Amino acid sequence: MKKYTCLLLITLLLNGCDDGDLTIETFDFGTITAVSCPGTEDYELIYKLKGQESLLLQLPDEVLKNEITGDGDPQEFNIDDTSIRLVYRAYDGPITSDNICNPIKPVSPNITNEWSAVGGKIIITTTANYETNTTNNSTRISGYTHNILLENVTYSKPSGTQVGPSFTFGDFKTELEDTETLILIFDDSASQCLTSKQVYNFSGSESFTIDNLDPNLIVNIPTEPNTPRVQNITPTINKVTFKVYSNGTVTDDYFCKTTPPTTPTVRETWIAESGTISVETSTLANNFKHIITFKNVKLVKGNVSFLLGNNFKSWELITTP
Repeated sequence: MKKYTCLLLITLLLNGCDDGDLTIETFDFGTITAVSCPGTEDYELIYKLKGQESLLLQLPDEVLKNEITGDGDPQEFNIDDTSIRLVYRAYDGPITSDNICNPIKPVSPNITNEWSAVGGKIIITTTANYETNTTNNSTRISGYTHNILLENVTYSKPSGTQVGPSFTFGDFKTELEDTETLILIFDDSASQCLTSKQVYNFSGSESFTIDNLDPNLIVNIPTEPNTPRVQNITPTINKVTFKVYSNGTVTDDYFCKTTPPTTPTVRETWIAESGTISVETSTLANNFKHIITFKNVKLVKGNVSFLLGNNFKSWELITTP
């Protein structure tokens, strides 16, 4: 009886593995870098190539967001073989990106084996990539890395259905769009609201403000040489805010209002989590000149942050007695 049972198992395995010219029951793309096809508007086609094999992942365009996911809170999506697809293919010859991305596919190589995922989960964890300026210890976000994990994937194969183990598709990097790049270049001169005492500066579609200013920070009294007034930035007192607007440039009329205007629309709001404000005051004719410098400021938006650097942009603020 045991002899016949073993023969039956061997027969089933052989029949299950006969998928064409290239017999493959598992695939391994762990060391291959994921890339994408250019020019797709409605979806992102990410792929890996290895010899005579390809692994293709199609995602709706809005899935790979340039936003950091929270700790233990990745994005999760169900594979439906329609908008979210995972396909493994084997070929009868070497494969290149032309076989994947070109509207008119080359005549060869031919597909000899194809597995299409009909179920399972895609789990995406996103982190930010940074460029560091070692001169002033500032950082800027250059893009994002999306780590893609696939769990409990069910494949439809020529020989039937197979449930594969969980595996890591790998990292896929996205760069910032032009509209997402932060410029952070402001004029040398700042302004101050008469009533709220808000200090502000702006350029193009970006603004930088100090709210709830400590009254002892900007005072019409000259400071001693090399002895500026220095105070900590906090979420309440000396609150520093950096904003980016999405539909137009900001002007002087935007500030000093009791109710903030609705246009232009605020696209991003970054709040300083830490850092200091340094102020040097001197006389200027009948007025006072205050040089404001931001030091070691860390700006935060949700789960992402970056550093302005040891010394960020000194502003000149003129006040009257």
